[in-house]
Amino acid sequence: MSDAVPMDPPPKEVAPLLAALEGNVRKVVLGKPEVVRRVLTGLLAGGHVLLEDVPGVGKTVLAKALARSIACDFRRVQFTPDLLPSDILGVSVYDQRSGAFEFKPGPVFTNVLLADEINRATPRTQSALLEAMNDFQVSIDRTTHPLPTPFLVVATQNPYEFEGTYPLPESQLDRFVLKVRMGYPAAEDERAILLAQRDRHPLEDLKAVVTGADVLRMQAAVRGVRTEASVLDYLLAVVRATRASKHLSVGASPRGALYLSRACQAHALLSGRDFVVPDDVKTLAVPVLAHRVIAAGYAGDGGSDEREKVIADLLDSLEVPI
Repeated sequence: MSDAVPMDPPPKEVAPLLAALEGNVRKVVLGKPEVVRRVLTGLLAGGHVLLEDVPGVGKTVLAKALARSIACDFRRVQFTPDLLPSDILGVSVYDQRSGAFEFKPGPVFTNVLLADEINRATPRTQSALLEAMNDFQVSIDRTTHPLPTPFLVVATQNPYEFEGTYPLPESQLDRFVLKVRMGYPAAEDERAILLAQRDRHPLEDLKAVVTGADVLRMQAAVRGVRTEASVLDYLLAVVRATRASKHLSVGASPRGALYLSRACQAHALLSGRDFVVPDDVKTLAVPVLAHRVIAAGYAGDGGSDEREKVIADLLDSLEVPI
């Protein structure tokens, strides 16, 4: 049977796949339907997701649940200050028998890469992921190696631990489609988590419900989701407002506008629609744009809460198309 991916399949054809994937992840990640949907939005948009929150709220579990729900290759890399770029990308090794260098691929050559505590690695090692995340390839010793498809980086970081960490540079942050916070579970959800893990972790019983080819079909279906002119103008107005705001020293770039547009298409598809509505823009503006802008008076990753508040206020100030 051929694994060829049809071009832009109708959204209704992939609806059962979307429901199966989302439902499977939610078997393990309890009480966080919006968080699960946002991570899936990043996957369907063909981008990468940064999970930021305190330790122990389920960031790694979410990444593993997503990977196990897809019949594909999964690798986890624990980022540490002594991690080298070659530990992620791979290295060329000289083979004395053949008299030539042989490339030994690193863990980045996978379908789903969990970059755990990414801000613990040095800026040099963090930057090693830039080409992989942006161009889905790795260049080593003048040779370009394409990455498997689909390819998704799910990175985690703790926002409150500063000792032994390195803030992600703006160029690195800009490669993530969404930045998502897990948040603490509600009381009833936390109780359900304790009961579910009394004997064994639910991850151990989680089975794949879609294939890598299915993911490519879903990503292709995203491109078929319509965005009417009025909604596109509203989306662009939100992006331009970040550049004009006196509360931001750096606004969202055209890449941010592109990612917001594609994320809105993916969110619409997950919601069972073949068209984008203004609520898609309002739902995703903060997680897609907040990590791409810089609040006035802050530098680097400082002012995260402030940036989110500024964008939320901008959304309230703009007229929503009917």
